[in-house]
Amino acid sequence: MEFLLYLVLGGFAGVLAGLFGVGGGLIIVPVLVFSFTLQGFSNEVLTHLAVGTSLATIIFTSINSVIAHNRKGAVLWPLFAWMSLGILVGAGIGALTAEAISGPHLQKIIGVFAIIIALQMALDLKPKASRTVPGKVGLSLAGSVIGWASAIFGIGGGSLTVPFLTWRGVTMQQAVATSSACGLPIAVAGALSFMMIGWHNPDLPAHSLGFVYLPALVGIALTSMFFARFGARLAHKLSPRLLKRLFAALLFCVGLSFLI
Repeated sequence: MEFLLYLVLGGFAGVLAGLFGVGGGLIIVPVLVFSFTLQGFSNEVLTHLAVGTSLATIIFTSINSVIAHNRKGAVLWPLFAWMSLGILVGAGIGALTAEAISGPHLQKIIGVFAIIIALQMALDLKPKASRTVPGKVGLSLAGSVIGWASAIFGIGGGSLTVPFLTWRGVTMQQAVATSSACGLPIAVAGALSFMMIGWHNPDLPAHSLGFVYLPALVGIALTSMFFARFGARLAHKLSPRLLKRLFAALLFCVGLSFLI
């Protein structure tokens, strides 16, 4: 029964990623927390397990997304390369930061972040492009901050990378494409870090590799890659403003549930 939930969740997350250009992590983490709670997993590890598993699933959706964007020549690979240096370091530090926070407190932090992103989407707040792209050091520093935050929240970083790049004068299409590419090192570094950090934790359930729960990873990965393409096609047929506000309302409710 739980595996069926993971298949459905993967499809839902894939559609959302295709529709809104945000990683499914914003939805995957809360649903996994709910699922793991029902399965009786320890409160001290279930949130970390949800975050680590979410990052591992993003590896698969990110590969699919990068291939699609690269075919259109929209990925700015030099920016990606220098941001990735910082991302790899930041994601590792982010995993260590998350591990130092207790499960219940981590849920509240994720809840606040979800509400902030919901408000940003509902109000359509976008930074004005008023500056040029920073140099190599600046890109690496930005990558480290984005990688750090993304590893804590279990996301691919799109909600952080896209605003940063558009603020620095990159077109929206190239920002989304480059952000998709940046999601891969975030996911790989974050997932590996969560695996290593949780490896010997005695409270982990069976079928776990550190803080990555394999049944959930397999179920979500199986459907999310296919449904991401469906979501991208759907985005061209439906009102993007209405969809974005509906998703923002859902995200706001999810964030609020973590705080109550």
